[in-house]
Amino acid sequence: MATTKTTDAAKQLTYLAGALKAPRILDVAGRLADQARDAGWSFEDYLAAVLEREVSARNASGAEIRIRAAGFGTRKTLEDFDFDAQPAVRNQVAALAGGGFLTEARNVVLLGPPGTGKTHLAIALGIQACRHGHRVLFATATDWVTRLSDAHRAGRLAAELAKLRRYGLIIIDEVGYLPFEQDAANLFFQLVSSRYEHASLVLTSNLPFSGWGGVFGDQVVAAAMIDRIVHHADVLTVKGSSYRLRNRGIDTLPSIKTQAEAN
Repeated sequence: MATTKTTDAAKQLTYLAGALKAPRILDVAGRLADQARDAGWSFEDYLAAVLEREVSARNASGAEIRIRAAGFGTRKTLEDFDFDAQPAVRNQVAALAGGGFLTEARNVVLLGPPGTGKTHLAIALGIQACRHGHRVLFATATDWVTRLSDAHRAGRLAAELAKLRRYGLIIIDEVGYLPFEQDAANLFFQLVSSRYEHASLVLTSNLPFSGWGGVFGDQVVAAAMIDRIVHHADVLTVKGSSYRLRNRGIDTLPSIKTQAEAN
């Protein structure tokens, strides 16, 4: 009789797990049942343990899906970052890793010379955001402008910006590596404006803010953009020489100057 009841319960569990689209419950229910009996768990403790493992598995699976969809190209984590080379930002990054800036629609700006870990940190924060349940998109500034330009030409720029607002985090890498034409600068400004006080941005740049006017070809547009970005933002400055040039006999890269400074 006991065997029959056990078989019936197993069948019922199989049906219920399928109906709930929670097949992992079957993987742990039996094992945890033995553990619960041996340890004298209450029914509530057993149920909580089974559901906890299902939720954990779903969260891990969902995070992986979000990470793959973000377009990082390569995975960089905070665990892999060399904070000994950038000790000044260790505490700031640790605070940001908790994801609080996302719920507050705050931005993060990473400034510093090439090769000092800005992209690594941006991707790592993006991966953390995925783990916290946020949808993320990553691309270079040039790629973002190309995407917006295509939408503008197709007459769906407003729809594209509305779609992007549904992402908890957008990462814009390499602001300043290439200058933008006026139309491109205006599109970039619209992207920043559409997310202002609504959703977060993470930006990386090899230039200080004083050099952004040269990138966008218009000091007024650059100033308005910086105002919106920095109003609710954590600005982190990384320093030092490029890690890519370590042990290669090259200590420094050519300095970066704005056009105004050059003149």
